[in-house]
Amino acid sequence: MKLERIVTTPDNYEPFLLSQGIRFGNLLFVSGQAGSDDDGKIVEGGFLAQGRQAFANLRRALEAGGSSLDDVIKVTIFVTDMGHFNDVVELRRAFFSAPYPADTIAEVKALYKPEVMIEIEAIAAIRDTEAR
Repeated sequence: MKLERIVTTPDNYEPFLLSQGIRFGNLLFVSGQAGSDDDGKIVEGGFLAQGRQAFANLRRALEAGGSSLDDVIKVTIFVTDMGHFNDVVELRRAFFSAPYPADTIAEVKALYKPEVMIEIEAIAAIRDTEAR
């Protein structure tokens, strides 16, 4: 099996030598997705607005790799303030459905820009396992 780089349009990760995701066999590993718009700017409106955009970006990366939010096996959610834990639960309820993916939520000191409050990475299954 070979590694396949997943690219989205736009790809705000390319200047940093990162892949949006990597497909290996029937698994997709998606890099951390934050609440940035298509121009790479962090959306305004607070934690929930950033969270909704981060999940939308995650969805786009998953779909580019042949997967979906329904196929996420494991998600890791990084927040800069664990006081938003209930907001994370609300976001998970809005974007995932049962059986919910395995999850780690961790508070970190900072993310890649000072205004970033949430970043989400995921491992997902790819149901269509025919060779690409």
